[in-house]
Amino acid sequence: MSAYEMNFDGLVGPTHNYGGLSYGNVASQSNSQAVSNPREAARQGLAKMKALMDMGFKQGVLAPQERPDVAALRRLGFTGSDAEVIQRAAREAMPLLVASCSASSMWTANACTVSPSADTADGRVHFTAANLNCKFHRSIEHPTTSRVLQAMFASQAHFAHHPALPAVAQFGDEGAANHTRFCKAYGDAGVEFFVYGRSAFDSRYPAPARYPARQTLEASQAVARLHGLSEAGVVYAQQNPAVIDQGVFHNDVIAVGNGEVLFYHQDAFLDTDRVLSELGDKLARRGGNFQAVCVPASAVSVQDAVRSYLFNSQLLSRADGSMLLIVPEECKSNASVWRYLEQLTASGGPIREVRVFDLKQSMQNGGGPACLRLRVALNEQELAAVNPGVVMTDALHDKLVTWVDRHYRDRLSEADLADPQLLTECRTALDELTQILKLGSVYPFQMT
Repeated sequence: MSAYEMNFDGLVGPTHNYGGLSYGNVASQSNSQAVSNPREAARQGLAKMKALMDMGFKQGVLAPQERPDVAALRRLGFTGSDAEVIQRAAREAMPLLVASCSASSMWTANACTVSPSADTADGRVHFTAANLNCKFHRSIEHPTTSRVLQAMFASQAHFAHHPALPAVAQFGDEGAANHTRFCKAYGDAGVEFFVYGRSAFDSRYPAPARYPARQTLEASQAVARLHGLSEAGVVYAQQNPAVIDQGVFHNDVIAVGNGEVLFYHQDAFLDTDRVLSELGDKLARRGGNFQAVCVPASAVSVQDAVRSYLFNSQLLSRADGSMLLIVPEECKSNASVWRYLEQLTASGGPIREVRVFDLKQSMQNGGGPACLRLRVALNEQELAAVNPGVVMTDALHDKLVTWVDRHYRDRLSEADLADPQLLTECRTALDELTQILKLGSVYPFQMT
């Protein structure tokens, strides 16, 4: 049976703003409180989705969250009508209001971890929503994320959904941003690669000194158990603490993999030789030929990798077996990165082509092409069971662009977040969106 990798991109939410909320994310912090353009951000994301669809890749869309999250503010003691809650939070605790307005769910690489049916014990596709508990503004996402995923992948015969891991530091889970899958073909049993920043219970593992390590080994192991993965199909690797301290807050900022190929920076991992050897051995036992493409520090520094988001790119398989790398414009404007990419595509290796996309609104908030998408490998029966309302088509693209233009502001500053009308605008837009995407009632305001 044929199988495919489908990319589900997060639709940028109506409250897209630069709150500078993500300590350890250099771009997020450096653009804090700049004026954003939610309409342009959503249009840029939709343009990438359509372009990939036009290139023949299977593409879907994942709905954003309701923002501001008034319920989260109520749990923190703000009372009154929704408008009064927002206005009081603006007066007394503006950082909490900003956090409740974050549109960071657009980066669906953090939404969950996905294991295809070829890897799991029960032969179903498994989803575990990420608790994202390292950051308050992200930790409030997973209840809605779970409902949206269940509305997209509803068939219990084909899909299994797990709630987020316990919301404590020991089980910090950042989803697919620290998870990659290698395989000969998408329908074959593969090797799932879990990258963590620290161990919660074993002090022998080194930890970064400046920025937090968001993913724990114990969280990765728990997800592997929940998904029914075999030891033969799993490899764990620790991120290099030194690169976390340089702004590599997730593995997808320093490495990306697809099929049989790992594209990574020389300094990405601790114990690199052991990691590559184990990946190669386990994939070989599953019929694959592992290929590691190392970017040397002499060609691209960690700082340039973080500035350009070279590795936060989409690595996609063409029908002829070659690979395409989707990069942000920042890669082209960085001399050393672009020089390396020109050499890479001319080298005769597996990565033969580079496509550049304008994702400035997302990039300024710390997320590139890879952050915006969640990869789901599906066989033909599973693909047929996906909610058709979320599968990108020309008609859906045009409908979503019209929807964005009708509901999104073209300017949003921190002061604008205190306007209760923004909540009304968001709810009106999302109520219409759930009808467009055929999701049913997935937002709290639709359930009351």
